[in-house]
Amino acid sequence: MGIDYTKRPPAAGAPQGTVQQGGGVVSLSKVTLTKSAPTVSLTKQDASGGLLRVNLNWNSRPAGGGGLFARREPPIDLDLGCLYEFTDGRKGVVQALGNAFRVAVTGASEASIWLDGDDRSGSTAGGENLFINLAHATSMRRVLIFAYIYEGAPNWAAADGVVTLYPPAGPQIEVRLDEPRPGARTCAIALLTPSQGDLSVRREVRYIEGTQVALDQAFGWGIRWASGKK
Repeated sequence: MGIDYTKRPPAAGAPQGTVQQGGGVVSLSKVTLTKSAPTVSLTKQDASGGLLRVNLNWNSRPAGGGGLFARREPPIDLDLGCLYEFTDGRKGVVQALGNAFRVAVTGASEASIWLDGDDRSGSTAGGENLFINLAHATSMRRVLIFAYIYEGAPNWAAADGVVTLYPPAGPQIEVRLDEPRPGARTCAIALLTPSQGDLSVRREVRYIEGTQVALDQAFGWGIRWASGKK
């Protein structure tokens, strides 16, 4: 079941800043994607020239038990990235690993998808941010947002990660990295599929044992991979 928050004005008696959806009330300031409501259709208003910001925040130093002399786990370093496929057939990845920080669609003079940096500590207030220029949405076939644990134990429960998408118009969209899978290093978070100026966002939250190559195989992307470092 998806959510289209461009429809249905607030019903009489509903709190301000909310909209009726499926018999319930949804906040206009934030939509949380869940298993029962995994998809949201972004409003077309200002979508032709706005930026979609994707933010990742997590707890890099989860509290441990066992008393004063308990062994402290190393900090968790999560990295945000995405797989992309353009309508001209080009495929690739945007991520800190390999310094693949940005990519442009064919013919564009500016980046179409880019990362603002690499937060190695997890303590930066703004977390990590991925930007997608929706002016180029018609040249994008699909974009898969993912995160992976670059350093530290593969403990998603302790990291308590959350990804928030900030569209150019409408409420922010939250995807919590819950339901962790022990030992998995990679998490496919959300799949974006542009269509005629609009953008559909579908929650995935699918944990993958392995790196980006395993993620590629799980979603049938078909990228030629080479080793990289940051």
